[in-house]
Amino acid sequence: MKYLQNINSPADLKRLSIGQLEAVCADLREFIIEQLSLNPGHFGSSLGTVELTVALHYLYNTPYDRLVWDVGHQAYSHKILTGRRDRFPTNRKLGGLSGFTNPDESEYDTFVAGHASTSISAALGMAVSAELNNESKRRIVAVIGDGSMTGGLAYEGLNNACSHPNNLLIILNDNNMSIDNNVGAMQDYLVKLTTSHKYNRMRNHIYQGFKKRNLITDKEKNRVLRFNNSVKALLTKEQNLFEGFNIRYFGPVDGHDLPGLIRILRNIKDMEGPKLLHIKTVKGKGYEHAEKSATIWHAPGLFNKETGERVVKNVKDQPQPYQEVFGHTLVEMAQKDERIVGVTPAMPTGCSMTYMMERFPHRAFDVGIAEAHAVTFSAGMAKEGLIPFCNIYSSFMQRAYDQVIHDVALQRLKVIFCLDRAGLVGPDGPTHHGVFDLAYMRPIPNLVVSAPYNEHELRNLMHTAAYGNDGPFVIRYPRGQGEITEWQNEPKVLPIGKGRKLKKGKDIALLSLGTIGNNASRAIEEAENAGISVAHYDMIFLKPIDEELLSEVAEKFKYIITVEDGVKKGGLGSAVLEFFAENGYHDRRVFRIGIDDQFVTHGSIKELQQITGIDQAAILKMIHHAHDALIQEEREPVKGHPHVNPFEFIPNR
Repeated sequence: MKYLQNINSPADLKRLSIGQLEAVCADLREFIIEQLSLNPGHFGSSLGTVELTVALHYLYNTPYDRLVWDVGHQAYSHKILTGRRDRFPTNRKLGGLSGFTNPDESEYDTFVAGHASTSISAALGMAVSAELNNESKRRIVAVIGDGSMTGGLAYEGLNNACSHPNNLLIILNDNNMSIDNNVGAMQDYLVKLTTSHKYNRMRNHIYQGFKKRNLITDKEKNRVLRFNNSVKALLTKEQNLFEGFNIRYFGPVDGHDLPGLIRILRNIKDMEGPKLLHIKTVKGKGYEHAEKSATIWHAPGLFNKETGERVVKNVKDQPQPYQEVFGHTLVEMAQKDERIVGVTPAMPTGCSMTYMMERFPHRAFDVGIAEAHAVTFSAGMAKEGLIPFCNIYSSFMQRAYDQVIHDVALQRLKVIFCLDRAGLVGPDGPTHHGVFDLAYMRPIPNLVVSAPYNEHELRNLMHTAAYGNDGPFVIRYPRGQGEITEWQNEPKVLPIGKGRKLKKGKDIALLSLGTIGNNASRAIEEAENAGISVAHYDMIFLKPIDEELLSEVAEKFKYIITVEDGVKKGGLGSAVLEFFAENGYHDRRVFRIGIDDQFVTHGSIKELQQITGIDQAAILKMIHHAHDALIQEEREPVKGHPHVNPFEFIPNR
């Protein structure tokens, strides 16, 4: 690497020639390939935006000028060029760099990016603020991928872009689909024409001339723009979506032609009004294996950089990921019932709906990055008698909350929500942790909320949702490997709202929900070896909660522990406390284990479970603490209350 090692900020780029900048691009690709082969991350997208990133930091005065990245999958070059090269080996590791842009990490990261389609709205807010704050020299750029353009929020931003004075530049990084047809030489000519200083000076001169003669007002400016766009469409025989929003459109252009990008960006940089530059890029550019298979190389894991061979974990005789169990079970059900359909917002590989797409392509739907649409689309199918399994990552389901309430629950429609990536997800960090779903789903009427203890229970719940319930149903489960190797049980329909006793005990009762109960089971086994008898209940359902089971627990035990891998506020522990308070069990001591009122950082799931106090060791420590309080009360009873306040106890982080 000839140049990259000497670049510690964008200022270092500005001293280089165009030829040297092209060498920087080569260095960046080499560095990213080297680093991600050893420390997995988002690979293809970042290789595709190398030239764009160099061009932006070369031309713009960052961080004064704002670059707003959508999602952040494409921002690795940005991080490396803005003083984080030497720390990049810590990317997505505990205590290291975030895998996404984060303002707490660097002043060059202007906005948190983890969920798609936010950049246009955020950047527009910044652009309007620049006008209101009389900072006319501040430039705002939003970079958004073609996948993110399928999200409704992107179009809300586009629709609003001409409503207020601003000079926003939107860069559409198109690495998969074509928005405008390329018409060859004529198209290239128009790109050069419409981005030239001469053309735009002439265009502005004509506009100002009309304005001086009172032939046009500012209010009528958009009409002229529409007319201009119509003439352009007539000449090119094309209709352009963006110009329909009164946003000036330029492109498409080659996103890997660095000199061309710099020229075009320099020409449009200071143009007044909102504008969009459409660039065509290749995911995985510069690495042959990634270019040929963009889906696999989006986030490939460990790989040999020389051969392109991916390091795949040997799963033979190992538990399958929950995603695989879901995917295969869905196909099994679809084979027997033609009403079964699958819906996912752009995550068919991640959630394993690819099996459904291969076997029943006409009954499996990838709707793009459009979670709200996925929910209401599913509601429409349910209304007509189909049984949709709508699979959405837990943190992404937050984006469709209104649709769950208004379009599904209110009408009692039989939509089965499979919330993948529930709980802590690891290196992707706070934007992706699925820790809020239990709390935000529980208050919704007509909704059944469940979580499986293992793979057998996942299959049981899928069948229960389809054939044991007539309304909406939520099943949440984590990312990654399950608990048992023989996962293909004969599924059965479970009674709604009924838990089960996993183990008898006489000292303490532990109530768990979901797969985190396996941590609890192992902790209980250790406690038993220490002479503490713990009864373990798998609740299965958060809503309706098993009130008969809770009454039984309250009658038999005074010391109760709840365990969940979601936030404490509003989850299982809260539901148990509410039941006890409402039913007169005022002296029961409830020790809640879950996620505290905080956003959890990135790191491995093992590390994060330890930090948040939901791992096996923390549960065991809570069992010992509750048992100590029980012994103390038996020795020194004080009106039924122990001296130890369970709510003040926090396991070592």
